[in-house]
Amino acid sequence: MRIDIWSDILCPFCYIGKRKLEMALADFEHKDAVQITWHSFQLDPSLVAQPGKSIYQYLAERKGQSLEWSVNAHNQLRRTAAEVGLDYHFEKTIVANSFDAHRLIHLAGRHGAADAAKEALMRAYFTEGWNIADHNTLMQIAIDLGLGVIETGEMLNSDEFATNVLNDMEQAERYGINGVPFFLFDLKYAISGAQPVTMFRSALETAWNEQHKPAKV
Repeated sequence: MRIDIWSDILCPFCYIGKRKLEMALADFEHKDAVQITWHSFQLDPSLVAQPGKSIYQYLAERKGQSLEWSVNAHNQLRRTAAEVGLDYHFEKTIVANSFDAHRLIHLAGRHGAADAAKEALMRAYFTEGWNIADHNTLMQIAIDLGLGVIETGEMLNSDEFATNVLNDMEQAERYGINGVPFFLFDLKYAISGAQPVTMFRSALETAWNEQHKPAKV
């Protein structure tokens, strides 16, 4: 079974959705036969790193809301994340563009480590408060993942995998995906958003049964 996932590293619901899918897979009988493919998506492609601006200020300005509204929204997100074992520290978040981080995930995918890279980058952004647009940060994450320093450096200092990132986003547009996370099971069954674990379990079972139903005689 194949699961294609579109998500942005900067999306708090994407990390929550990732964890919920993992919880559903944990007790899925055929989990070893599931292949996950991560696809890039940017909620704000024009975003420029803003180390001096809090995530509360950024969201308030982007949504045209008050700072109080933004703080309350993030506090609710923090509680929602905690329900699935995630520890969000928005007070440390550095607002940054995710394009190069998505390129790093594609590089990691070359070595079968895309999922580990996705996890490391989201943890760096939401929990550790690292600047995921900074090349030194991305290099350290790559080293921690076991990726080669030279290979990673050459990627970061070029436009390698830029086309992959853009192609992922163009594919999302063709599919009508305008929000993330978005999960596509065997190109047939879709889940949009960080839905309940039960919904992921149902999608897994449905997709598996459809793929393995007895042939008609």
